[in-house]
Amino acid sequence: MSAQSWLQSALHPAGPDAAVIAQLTWVLFIGGALLFAGVMALCVMGLRGRRPVRPMVWIVGGGVLLPLVLLSALLVFGTWRAAQLSQPTSRHAVKIAVVARMWWWEVRYADPAGGADIVLANEIRVPAGQPVYLGLSSADVIHSFWVPSLAGKVDMVPGRVHGMTLQADRAGVYRAQCAEYCGEQHARMALHVVAQSPAEFTAWLAGQARPAGILPHGGEVERGRRAFDEQRCSACHTIRAGTTADDGRATLGPDLTHVGSRLYLGAGTLRNGQGALAAWIADPHVAKPGVRMPASADMDGATLRALAAYLEQLK
Repeated sequence: MSAQSWLQSALHPAGPDAAVIAQLTWVLFIGGALLFAGVMALCVMGLRGRRPVRPMVWIVGGGVLLPLVLLSALLVFGTWRAAQLSQPTSRHAVKIAVVARMWWWEVRYADPAGGADIVLANEIRVPAGQPVYLGLSSADVIHSFWVPSLAGKVDMVPGRVHGMTLQADRAGVYRAQCAEYCGEQHARMALHVVAQSPAEFTAWLAGQARPAGILPHGGEVERGRRAFDEQRCSACHTIRAGTTADDGRATLGPDLTHVGSRLYLGAGTLRNGQGALAAWIADPHVAKPGVRMPASADMDGATLRALAAYLEQLK
């Protein structure tokens, strides 16, 4: 996995749509730079020259013919290249529903075995080299889904589903960002797209479909599991146990069944780990002011460490 994959940049394309957008970007940038240089050169010539100015020549040539030729050429080129952008279609083998919330992302996969949806948060995994279909919607206000290295922006509007085709040409991690101002923590509403080999993706998806593993009795992890229930974390979060009780799962917060396998916490705010989990549970407002998860100021240190240890092993 190259370090470049972590860049949130439209100038480092790693997918077919991003390559088209990057080419259009460079054409506009280079064309604008050449036009600026030409105008500056004419300005210098005009200031230093002694010949009389012929207004009609400049008006017709510089004000009509030059823009007409350049803009027409750009229109033709842009229309031709834009037509090569992938069209959204749900016929792709991998279909993913992404629901934007204030200020995190709910991600849903269909279970290949026909079970309930596989639900995770703030991270999308895709098979490298294959197009996938994203169904984008919002649960509250208007958001916008943007992975600069892979594709363009698509708005996420409450009550509607907008389709998007996404493809990563090579394995790596690609940062995404909400591109529509959506409130206090808009700037910390990130998401990561992880592209894996098809075999790795298939194995990962099968693992995510399974419920949380059985824990050994006793020890800190077992104390953390009890703390999860005692602290009423299940009022907002679900940890699938593979029982009928999962049918009434909580949806106010992210599904935590396999939270330990995710790269980040808080929609890209903290790198995942036991220490970060403890800090986030204790007071998420330190890292992400205004987040809707309440602080746990009344939780003692031993309980906090046990709860973090329990969540960290959910992989």
